[in-house]
Amino acid sequence: MTLETVSTSKAHGGTLGVYKHESTSTGTGMTFSVFLPPQAVEGAKLPVLIYLSGLTCTHANVTDKGEYRRACAEHGIVFVAPDTSPRGEGVPDDADGAYDFGLGAGFYVNATQEPFAEQYRMWDYIADELPALLGANFPVDLDRMGITGHSMGGHGALTLGLTYPERFKSLSAFAPIVAPGQVPWGHKALGGYLGDDRGAWRKHDAVALIEDGKRPAGAVLVDQGDADGFLAEQLRPELLDAACNAAGVDLTLRLQPGYDHSYNFISTFMEDHIRWHAERL
Repeated sequence: MTLETVSTSKAHGGTLGVYKHESTSTGTGMTFSVFLPPQAVEGAKLPVLIYLSGLTCTHANVTDKGEYRRACAEHGIVFVAPDTSPRGEGVPDDADGAYDFGLGAGFYVNATQEPFAEQYRMWDYIADELPALLGANFPVDLDRMGITGHSMGGHGALTLGLTYPERFKSLSAFAPIVAPGQVPWGHKALGGYLGDDRGAWRKHDAVALIEDGKRPAGAVLVDQGDADGFLAEQLRPELLDAACNAAGVDLTLRLQPGYDHSYNFISTFMEDHIRWHAERL
């Protein structure tokens, strides 16, 4: 798998790079960023943390605003930020150009409905293709891989972490969509990508996965701002809390006073999450 280097620059003693490649999962070009901390010397294999972004985002949002580099340099963590959907000429989008479906809103599923089924395969991309690409091109130890994300990306992190605990050894999320089968964003996305069979939705719903017996590799950390405008209708962390309590899953859910849904919130608690993953990886 050939990588094209878009840019590199030094940060906190390490290297931040942006890369492009042709994806076998989506059949399109894909772009992602990688921060290599200063511990990435010849012969070293470092733990890696994949960050999944939310609706409307690309790799660039957290890369530019996430304030993760200092903590990753301190703890020796490779930080990877992929895109949120396939992109390019001919890639289908929402018919009305809405922000919460189509381009920038892949929801980390393998679509089964036309015209999305051929290219909207972000589940395969994150679960399989991206880790293989990282292992072949960067000094990462795939046996020490964690996953986190924000909003739609928090949904993706939780569902992938619950489904593949043997791959993702640590798990956290910022303001995740915890039960897409019970909220409007999820109804639109899962219905549009997976069809009307709600049984198929359960594989992409963290609360449903826990109810159906899936468990993470270890404890889970979730931060949520209590001034988040999406809290009551779309995010509903109380549903995750209840499911984890019923199943005996070790969840640390922190409701942060006064914080909203923005990168001001994410960047404030990013170092806590990097430390959380470092302790487990």
